[in-house]
Amino acid sequence: MKVLLASPRGFCAGVIMAIDSLDLAIKTLGTPIYVYHEIVHNKFVVERFREQGAIFVDDLAEVPPGSNLLFSAHGVSPQIREQAKSRELFSVDATCPLVTKVHLEAVRYAKEGRTIILIGHEGHDEVIGTMGEAPEAIVLVETPEDVDRLEVADPQNLAYLTQTTLSVDDANRVIRRLRERFPDIAAPPKDDICYATQNRQEAVRLLSQEADIVLVVGSHNSSNSLRLAEIGHETGLPAHLIDGAADIDPAWFQGDETVLVSAGASAPEVLVEECIAYLRENFAAEVELRTVRQEEVHFPLPRELRSLVDSQ
Repeated sequence: MKVLLASPRGFCAGVIMAIDSLDLAIKTLGTPIYVYHEIVHNKFVVERFREQGAIFVDDLAEVPPGSNLLFSAHGVSPQIREQAKSRELFSVDATCPLVTKVHLEAVRYAKEGRTIILIGHEGHDEVIGTMGEAPEAIVLVETPEDVDRLEVADPQNLAYLTQTTLSVDDANRVIRRLRERFPDIAAPPKDDICYATQNRQEAVRLLSQEADIVLVVGSHNSSNSLRLAEIGHETGLPAHLIDGAADIDPAWFQGDETVLVSAGASAPEVLVEECIAYLRENFAAEVELRTVRQEEVHFPLPRELRSLVDSQ
């Protein structure tokens, strides 16, 4: 067996910042510490923090007044921030800066009086937070067919934004349809889909041309991990989204395949290493690292944590 180990893969800068933030918050503030939504969408990461005393909640009513709270990487609505303030919670904002960028764009377009078409997945934490910035002005679409069904008051006064973790191809299909129906629609000056999402998708798309099967390490509630597996499927290959080595079924392999291994932006490298070790042990796999893009992005820790550290 030959393994093509895709690079880049795994943690992006936003996930690293969020995980480092929770690590540091536990060290400096102690436990329990409450986290609004999962810190990132990965079962392994969430369980590790739960064992350390982090308590994940989906409703701030579960957080005792005066407690310490961390907002996840996916961002929250202004209403949640106000609720945290009213409960006198000490809040640490670990929102990915690329998600914050989309929030600010939503606020700007709403102030301009535009109807905002948000391309994203209903119910995703990031989408809920973004729509909360201007709920009266944002309409959610997921597919070109959703665009066909759109009814807007002023077709000349629209803008679109996208969830940061979408499939680039899927988003572009929706954007093309939006531009066909509404040629004057405004767009953000820079692509909303994050650099890491695009890079990981590009790596899977390119390297799958040399592979027989695709393994993507990541959890099933991780949007960007799901997109990587979907890209594998779209190339006509068997593609499996797995939380770790325990999910690998040996019946997937004959033993002489070329296996492409990648990981979603919220999947820890230790899980990738366990999968590689499994393939080496069971199929004598030889591993070849294949780098498609270099990544050197780094995000600073939240201001609240930097202030805490500086005061100690």
